[in-house]
Amino acid sequence: MEEVYFKDDCLTLYYNRQHQTVRAVWNGFLSGETLRQAIEQCTRLLDEEKPLYWLADNRKMKAIRQKDQEWIQAYLVPKIVASSLRKMATLVSEDIFNRMAIENLFVRAHDQIKFDHQYFKNEKEATQWLDEKYSMMSQWQ
Repeated sequence: MEEVYFKDDCLTLYYNRQHQTVRAVWNGFLSGETLRQAIEQCTRLLDEEKPLYWLADNRKMKAIRQKDQEWIQAYLVPKIVASSLRKMATLVSEDIFNRMAIENLFVRAHDQIKFDHQYFKNEKEATQWLDEKYSMMSQWQ
């Protein structure tokens, strides 16, 4: 069962303990301290619950300033690289500048990220992909 882990005007974090799945629903333009506080809630959830799967619903999220992108790269990327995540699905934003910023972050972190990541426009397809077994490799570990 999905429960609300955190909620404010910009971000709602849902967590399903049984399936070890997070759904992060972003809303609007976030910058500076507001963005940092929201991302710190995400990293707190990563640290406390050790989820395996993450759905980033960015459809209503707006552009991310360059300065904030740099902070995300320095602060968040090392945390998600070291996290328990096995798969992340991103529902792409309606805002072209947000899409470009998020894609750029993943491109720059590509060599570090050890989990599967895919972009989706459709929530049903994203959740179906997350529900699939992690990989054939996981059967051998």
